[in-house]
Amino acid sequence: MPRPLLATLVLPLIIGLGASTLPSAGARIADPLAPSTAGAASKAKPDTLFPKQGHTGYDVRHYDVALRYEPVSNQLDASTAIRAVAKTSLSSFRLDFVGMTIDSIKVDGKPARWRRTDEHLIITPRKPLAKGRFVTTVAYSGTPSDFTDADGSKEGWVRTVDGAIALGEPVGTMTWIPSNNTPADKARYTFRIDVPNTVQATANGNLVSRERRGLRTTWTWQARDRMSTYLAMVAIGSFNVYRSSVESITGRTIPLWSFVDTTNDTTAAARALLPKVMRFQEKLFGAYPMTSGGMVVDNAGVGYALETQTRPFYPYSVDAATLVHETAHQWYGNSVTLRDWHDIWLAEGFATYAEWLWDGAHGGASPAKHFDDLYATPADKGLWRPAPTEFTDAADLFGEPVYNRGAMTLQVLRERIGNADFFRFVKRWATLHRQSNATTAQLVTLAERVSGEQLDGLFADWLELDGRPAGY
Repeated sequence: MPRPLLATLVLPLIIGLGASTLPSAGARIADPLAPSTAGAASKAKPDTLFPKQGHTGYDVRHYDVALRYEPVSNQLDASTAIRAVAKTSLSSFRLDFVGMTIDSIKVDGKPARWRRTDEHLIITPRKPLAKGRFVTTVAYSGTPSDFTDADGSKEGWVRTVDGAIALGEPVGTMTWIPSNNTPADKARYTFRIDVPNTVQATANGNLVSRERRGLRTTWTWQARDRMSTYLAMVAIGSFNVYRSSVESITGRTIPLWSFVDTTNDTTAAARALLPKVMRFQEKLFGAYPMTSGGMVVDNAGVGYALETQTRPFYPYSVDAATLVHETAHQWYGNSVTLRDWHDIWLAEGFATYAEWLWDGAHGGASPAKHFDDLYATPADKGLWRPAPTEFTDAADLFGEPVYNRGAMTLQVLRERIGNADFFRFVKRWATLHRQSNATTAQLVTLAERVSGEQLDGLFADWLELDGRPAGY
């Protein structure tokens, strides 16, 4: 997603470090209008946790997002062109979008009728769309908003002292991009961000150009790896901009761009550690799956880090464990992406286990010790319920069972099938579903295929049943 920055930028170079050794053993979703379709029904199913998000009648191939932003007034003038493929004839279709004013909507270059229903745009083209490609262009403007999740955390277009950062997990991207806002629909992105010269702008992917015209600059970023909407990110503010690179195990040079808030730049150690973490994880998981990497550190006051694709977001500072976790997500969560939010453990369980692997290989507790400590948690504590794939409340999406019990599932699997088969399975999982979506059922099938063992009981104990599994 690698082209050099323009020579006018001052970019300190970070030298890559050597490889590490391998380890040992607010708003709420409102009722949507059902999509109007003609012809055969799509085989795709709505998300089981957020069934009102996304539309199953089409697949998006590319988002071209043009943003003109005024940091002082928090005003945004924007246009998003959405290139998609209709799976069947569509007399109307839906985009997920909340806030701001719609200025115009065109389908294949012609004005379309539209109306809003809470978090949705219902769009009716002049004539029904035939099965195949179409382009929808939405122009919109106003003051973008943040979004309050079921667990009380803030996402969406989050304003900062000197600009804003857009964070989307799980549904906040609809505050700034009209989109098919479901993890099952991955697409490529182009971001064209027009801002005053006093600030910098970054997004996912590779920096294609930085064009200065008078008092404003347009930063163009391309995310060439397919990406779910919840992983999209734009950050605008006063940043120190660093460029470096790391060599992949394939011999490819991976560019790293890091944007760090000028008011709190304590990232030298983290930026130096990142290449080491990437090499360590490549040995375990296979070649780094993205075209670039780096980090965004911004004082956004949201209280969490996020695996925004290619350039994870960190608030305030970056500790080693969080760096390992968010970097691991580039394989598990970003490249191999859950199809349904009830499978979020496929992202968070793997990233947490990556922390355990790093810890064990660098003088800390082994994965087995992490497991034993957690397994000693009393049976009435939150670790044991709801089971990682069985929660029904969106407030539990990022609960402890998803992270720790998800990682414990992987440790139990490792002990059951042995190190050789386990690490063969882990790498194969990342390769088999690279840049695509996957499910827990597919993971179980692969684990059984690699090991030659029947494992459905093990996964049921750890992923589906409330309570502490016995006998482990």
